[in-house]
Amino acid sequence: MPDTNDGQLCERLPAGTITGPQTLLFAASTGIIVTNLFAPQTLVGLIGRSLGASAASVGLVAMATLLGYAAGLFFLVPMADLTENRALILRMLAAAALAAGVAAFAPTIASLLIVLFILGAACSAIQILVPIAASMAPPGEAGRVIGDVMSGLMIGILLARPLASLVADAWGWRAFYGLSATALVLLAGVLAFTLPQRRPEAKSTYGALIASLFGLLRDEPVLRRRALTAALVMAAFSLFWTAVALRLAQPPFGLGQRGIALFALVGAGGAVVTPLFGRAGDHGWTRSATIVCHLVLIGAMALAAWAGASQSEASWQLLALMGISAVLLDIGVTGDQTLGRRAVNLLQPEARGRLNGLFVGIFFIGGAIGSLLAGVAWTWGGWTCVCAISAVFGAAALLVDWIGGPE
Repeated sequence: MPDTNDGQLCERLPAGTITGPQTLLFAASTGIIVTNLFAPQTLVGLIGRSLGASAASVGLVAMATLLGYAAGLFFLVPMADLTENRALILRMLAAAALAAGVAAFAPTIASLLIVLFILGAACSAIQILVPIAASMAPPGEAGRVIGDVMSGLMIGILLARPLASLVADAWGWRAFYGLSATALVLLAGVLAFTLPQRRPEAKSTYGALIASLFGLLRDEPVLRRRALTAALVMAAFSLFWTAVALRLAQPPFGLGQRGIALFALVGAGGAVVTPLFGRAGDHGWTRSATIVCHLVLIGAMALAAWAGASQSEASWQLLALMGISAVLLDIGVTGDQTLGRRAVNLLQPEARGRLNGLFVGIFFIGGAIGSLLAGVAWTWGGWTCVCAISAVFGAAALLVDWIGGPE
């Protein structure tokens, strides 16, 4: 509900107010929050054995947080265009911390699924932090700021699985949620004292805001195009990272759980170049930089297919090539999403919350499709099929670039 008792009144934050430490805080905040969304994917086996759940129920664990996140994107994030943003973020972080704490003590699979859904919905606070950062950027530097914040977000996504795996290996899966709850409480405390207020300019009702989502998607071709390419590359990303553990466990690699977790750390290197794409957008190179991202993605899949198909004895060389392909893939995905976020955040300042919710919600659907296809592709044609389908997603994104033309 709208927040009408928030002390001093303040309009939309003036451009040019963000500082280096604030940018770092935004990046770290999104990275900490997003780990909760992808960590369950590596914990499902331990959770199933601990709670005595069936295989079907365990499969829902990895989806519960993501489904909750999707619900938050469409039903909670739009409130950023209606109510004061700092208070809204703090409430959502409090709910996330409580849900994570309850998850650490969940006695049954049913209760765990409920709290993980709530946790995912509350984690959609990420998409309120990003618009705040964009609104504080100096004129012409929104891409740089979004890129810097996105680097923290992507590092969090890429580190979520290995971090959860290592924590669970040492202390059990419940320890991860206990640590997550503690981190969220500490983060909320820091943001309570450092996050500036942002009161949106929109004067509307919650119902009208939700209804306006369809109008925004209809009226903004840039939003449709950028969300579509983001969904396509996210599908490739999810397909690769869901299936790569299966390939790395086989010869000639033969990696165990810890080895696969360490391999996942390699992909985080791709997030280092994220700010460069934001700056490319600020210089007017959005379309050319986007095309480069999609070409890099296709090249990464070709390299991964070649490394994964070889049965050479020099497994460390093939593993290095697989690592390079993972970094290149992540560069292509983070670059596309950074450029897309920049373009979307420049459309309608008064609708940033809804625009971000739509953008992320749509590319999240692409990621879900990629995860769904991973098992089918692996069963049908193995690793080569996985890489081929991922490359097709990249080629489809290139087609969208060609049809869409300059923005």
